[in-house]
Order: sequence, then C-alpha cells, then structure tokens
Amino acid sequence: MDQPTAAARRTVRAAALLPAALTLVVGCTAGPGGGAGTPGAAGVRDPYFPRLGNGGYDVTHYDLALDISSTADRLSGTAVITARATQDLSAFNLDLTGLEVRSATVEGRPAAVNRAGTELTLRPDRAVADRLRTGSTFRTVVRYVGPPRTVTDPDGSEEGWLRTAYGAVALGEPTGSMAWFPGNHHPVDKASYDVRVTVPEGRSAVSNGELVSRRTAGGRTTFHWRSREPLASYLATVAVGRWTLRESATGEGLPVITAVDPEVAGASAGVLARIPEVIAWGEKRFGPYPFSSAGAVVGRRGDAGYALETQNRPFFPGPPDTALLVHELAHQWFGNSVTPESWRDMWLNEGFATYAEWLWSEDHGGVSVAESFEEAYADEANWAFPAARPPGAADLSRPPVYGRGAMVVHRIRQELDDDEAFFRLVRGWPASHRHGNASTADFTAYVEEESGLDLTELWDTWLGGGSRPARG
Repeated sequence: MDQPTAAARRTVRAAALLPAALTLVVGCTAGPGGGAGTPGAAGVRDPYFPRLGNGGYDVTHYDLALDISSTADRLSGTAVITARATQDLSAFNLDLTGLEVRSATVEGRPAAVNRAGTELTLRPDRAVADRLRTGSTFRTVVRYVGPPRTVTDPDGSEEGWLRTAYGAVALGEPTGSMAWFPGNHHPVDKASYDVRVTVPEGRSAVSNGELVSRRTAGGRTTFHWRSREPLASYLATVAVGRWTLRESATGEGLPVITAVDPEVAGASAGVLARIPEVIAWGEKRFGPYPFSSAGAVVGRRGDAGYALETQNRPFFPGPPDTALLVHELAHQWFGNSVTPESWRDMWLNEGFATYAEWLWSEDHGGVSVAESFEEAYADEANWAFPAARPPGAADLSRPPVYGRGAMVVHRIRQELDDDEAFFRLVRGWPASHRHGNASTADFTAYVEEESGLDLTELWDTWLGGGSRPARG
C-alpha cells in the first residue's frame, strides 16, 4: 500500500472493548480475599473507553520478558508489574485481551484471577491484601501465553499485534498494547519499562528506550531494552524482524537508534539522516528534547496502515517523507512527554504536531504558516466537529483533530500578536508538564495565565464551536 501522506497520515486506532462475559481463567490456590480494603475500579471512565485503565493503583515500572515464536504468531510472556496503591486494596484489575493467563502472584503469593472480557481481576490472599494499604508498593507477576491478537478498530484500522513479512510489530494507540502484555492501559498511568525480547537467531527485536544488552545462546537471541523516562503504554512497541540496526548521535550527543527493513533501507536513508536536524530544530521551537534517545523504526509498506509516534523511535510503514518525520518527532514533545489526560484531549497531540509541519515548511522555504492556515480553514473536512469534542472513538483521528487543532494553535499566535511571547508559551507548555499528563482545561488555563488574555471566545468558537467561525 502507499505510504500515508502528511495530510492524511493515519486513521484512528480506537478498539472497542470485548463483551464482558465472565470466565475463570486460572485456578490459583489462594486464601480468601479480604482485608480492610476495597476493589480498585475496572476502568478510569475515559469518555470513549470507560473500562480502559484501572483504579486503585499507579504502575511505576513494567519488566516484560517475551519469548517470540519463529513465526511471530505466538508468545510466552512474563510481566513483572511494580505499582503503588492509591487506596486500600482488596483486589485490582489489569487490562489484557486474548492471551491465556497461566499464573499470577501478588507479593510472591498466588492470587485468584478472574476474567471478564478484557478485564483481569486479581484477588490476593488475605495476608497480602492486608498489606495493600494506600501508598504501599507491591509487585505483581503474571505469566501468560498464546497468539497475540490483531485488533480491528471501529473505523476499520488495525492495531495490537500486526504480522509482517519477517515478524511482527506491536502498535498500541489507543488500546492495542493489551494485546501483548497485561497492564494499566490508559494514558494517565505512565511508567518506566524494561523489555526483554527473545527471538530466533538472525532476527532482531526493537523496543523503546536504549539497548542494554544483546545475548545469543542455543540459537536464540535476547534483546534487552530499557525506558527510564515515563511512558504511556499506547506508546510502547516491540518490532521483530530482519532489521538493520544503526546507532549514531546528534551533535549534542543524543543517541539516535534506527531499525530499518533491508528492503527499504536505501529509500529511507536520506530522510532518516535528517533526524538530528529535525531534533535540533524542534529544540529551538519547542524546548529541550524530552528523552534520552531518538530514532525510528521503518518497516515495509503495508506493515501497518499508518505511522505512529511510539516513544523514542516512531514507527513508519515504509520510507517517510520529511513532513511525516517532522510530525512524528514533534509528538515526542506533544503527546509523548506531555500525554493527554483522556482520549478526548488528543487534539493537543495532533494539533501541535500538525502545526510543527506548518512551521517546518515555513522555516525551510516551503509553504508559509499563513498559507497552511488558509488551506486548513477552507477544507470542509476540518469543520465536521469540534476538535476537542470528537463524536465518538472512531473520530479521534479525523481531520478536525489535526487541521482544526493546528488552527487553534495559530489563532493563539494571532491573538498574542507577538511571536516572541507565542514561542515562549509553546516552549513552556511541554516544560510545565514534562513527562506528565494534561487536559484541554489545563491547556486553556495555561495559555490564559501565561498570556494574561481572556480567550473565552477563541475556545468557544475555534476549539469547541459547532460551525466554522469568521476569521475575526
């Protein structure tokens, strides 16, 4: 299939949750649950995915060990999840789809596990539950096995575990990460990661962060990747294939790690060589790069129907053009470091990344920002609904979230009528929420506080209005 263009890069990954038919998954022997606590909530009430994520705890670290079959259609996994209780817990949930749970322990003791659709409920025995008090840290180990699923979203796009010519790639926006590991899979719960992936010798496994080690024994190679900075699970990835792995550095010494399918290595070389240039430009416009490495994963055309801003190294289905590279690298500031508080806030990711394309074009002798704004304003597709209120999950990546979102950013610039103040505001936003989460309300309050302006009319018309406003 053709490489997605910069104007229509990808469709939404908005997986519907599976029916909640209650089934017992494993028969762990455990004493009666109990203690003084109560069960954590099965979901965080996201506007589009109310049962996504879980209440009662915050994950601080995932340690994942994945053994991938030679055909990449089956895995055996162990997830060690370190979390902090945010309430007194008698039970808690994890999100997982498709895979069979073989066993689960909490604090080293067997836990009873029930399954209801994509929800795993773990009930520790009484001795452990009595210790799961607010503020306490606890460790859960889940062992699981099976064929990881490809998830078809309401709009027909696919995420989760996507098979490729020589392996697979795991993409998770918005719910697909639960197809390959259990966890608290809402963007509001970010964590650090260690990911160890074992594959047949001759294949490579790429994930987020930096490569800690690569060891081969008995015809199998284990790649250990570590992400120290907080990472939302939808931005986690594993890509298995016959990758050409290269590591270089920017002029400032930032590691740049790329993994490219040999079939597209030649066609990708030119644009990937611009990663240090794009990052240096982004630092001038948006502030310090927020992560300890950068790069890209480039598969073959058709490996996925879209590019995705997976943390540290975005995934591209075929060689990207420069505009698409700029868009996905801009997400490292907007979306990856400052992550939406709910999926309704996705315009904060896509509006800024689209505006980054407009800025890059103008700064490099292409179409001006003013011309890009006029083109977006004239496009009827951008006015289908308010950028901050998509009608449903299937609309999260439709044009208003991108084009109208970028127009909101430019209208702020026009209202300030001072480019120095505008770019100070743009750099301040990712700095003030570095490695955290933020909502639309957080953003509008930030802009008004920093600018000293009452922008109610702008928010009501350009961001939240039901029709195309006058230019003003």
